[in-house]
Amino acid sequence: MDRIDNGLLSIAVSAHGAELTGIRKGDTEYLWNADPRYWDRSSPVLFPMVGRVWENRYRVGEREFGMGQHGFARDREFTLIYKDGESLLYRLSSDEESRKIYPWDFVLEIGYRLKGNSIEVSWKVINHSPTAMWFQIGAHPAFNYPDFDPERQERGFFAFDGKSELLSAKLARKGCVEKGARFPVPLDSEGRLVLGRDTFDGVDTYVLEDSQVSRVDMLRPDGRPWLSVHFDAPLVGLWSPPEKNAPFVCIEPWYGRCDWDGFEGDISEREWVWKLEAGESFEAGYSIEIH
Repeated sequence: MDRIDNGLLSIAVSAHGAELTGIRKGDTEYLWNADPRYWDRSSPVLFPMVGRVWENRYRVGEREFGMGQHGFARDREFTLIYKDGESLLYRLSSDEESRKIYPWDFVLEIGYRLKGNSIEVSWKVINHSPTAMWFQIGAHPAFNYPDFDPERQERGFFAFDGKSELLSAKLARKGCVEKGARFPVPLDSEGRLVLGRDTFDGVDTYVLEDSQVSRVDMLRPDGRPWLSVHFDAPLVGLWSPPEKNAPFVCIEPWYGRCDWDGFEGDISEREWVWKLEAGESFEAGYSIEIH
């Protein structure tokens, strides 16, 4: 486990998945502790897929490959290649095992930098293959509810860039979405999503596409700010395990999402998939601001 501290925030990161495992300000821990009773991860990096591919199979030309939910990077060992007092940088390179399920040669770098009350997370994908590669990448940080009380209905709120109307893609079968189907996110009169014990029951995940928002604020039950996630990603997922009364909720900036129900086309025909030409690189990221 690697740790850095700038006097305001301290974070912990595991080389396994280059996963952020702790965010502390003073005596308060903001990141979920991966208790398997609810969910055994804290903030996995999703690569080279976000969500599920239909039937856990995808096609590249005439070849077919198996791929589990959210890809494989979260279960691989990264190498720490740089560390100073306020930043960490990890690297994962393709190898014989990765090419069995993802045929391209790549380098994935994940960075964390402390800046004041914020954690800046960076992603860099480099294509070392002689042909174009297709990929998705995303985040899945899980944040503790402030002053969590399992007996209380209220958990707080999400606020969204001052938006008063939002639409979510609709999950269908086998972790995929219903093609073209959207439904309104149930916002209150102040444009907030009320977080309670049953917010995600029957929905599982709110999937906001088409750059509807670029900031999600997590608020306490009394409306005071708890934390914010800032991003340029065109999608964001909002999730907490349904029907588990879990002590945390996720804010997930994505460059990609799951297949639509029944999709069996080539990887290049998937919705929200990114093309990277031979020798080129892709850079993106997001930040977590602690209030």
